[in-house]
Amino acid sequence: MQNTRQPIACIFDLDGVLVDTAVYHYQAWKQLANSLGFDFTELQNEQLKGVNRMRSLDMILQWGGVEKSKEEKELLAAKKNEWYVAMISKMTVKEVLPGTLELLKALKIQGVKMALGSASKNSSLILERTELAGFFDAIVDGNSVTSSKPDPEVFLKAAELLVAAKEDCVVFEDAAAGVEAAIAAGMKVVGIGNSTHLPGADVLIKDLSEITVREIEELKNPGTEKA
Repeated sequence: MQNTRQPIACIFDLDGVLVDTAVYHYQAWKQLANSLGFDFTELQNEQLKGVNRMRSLDMILQWGGVEKSKEEKELLAAKKNEWYVAMISKMTVKEVLPGTLELLKALKIQGVKMALGSASKNSSLILERTELAGFFDAIVDGNSVTSSKPDPEVFLKAAELLVAAKEDCVVFEDAAAGVEAAIAAGMKVVGIGNSTHLPGADVLIKDLSEITVREIEELKNPGTEKA
């Protein structure tokens, strides 16, 4: 007998969820801030999670009390990205976070549709270097959206490409802005990391090793048993 429940669809953020690239963003932004005569802390870096490049630059310049023209900002953002790309170009599968491969493989076996929903404009390079590209049915990143998180555009577009209803989607996020975007999209959210940084997440885990396909399905379909 055919299962009448709608299947889940999973949408994953990239940085801090599937792979550990946060350290490279931090190093590149810190190098940029230092070149402008001020410092940039790890605590400030936390506030940039899920935020696009130009908005991040605006926040950093504000913290440093530095004003730049639009043209100067474009050059600074390009310089930061140049340093960042040089770093991630050396990434390997060893930088895939704990539990990621196991969960993606399990979801693939179950026929679950998966999309990437990331603010990164370098997602293709990162997925290639870490050998994760083959798991995803759709890629939505900073190159294909006009509004950054907490705007829900990235997740709504991912659901559209997966041909999945928003109420059938489960988002995996490590940033407050991302959690907020998923909630605004009307989707369930699995928060990864520190609970104090992820208000509103339906479930909190330290990494993807702490959740199973069954638990993800239960999150969308509470009180039901898999047929």
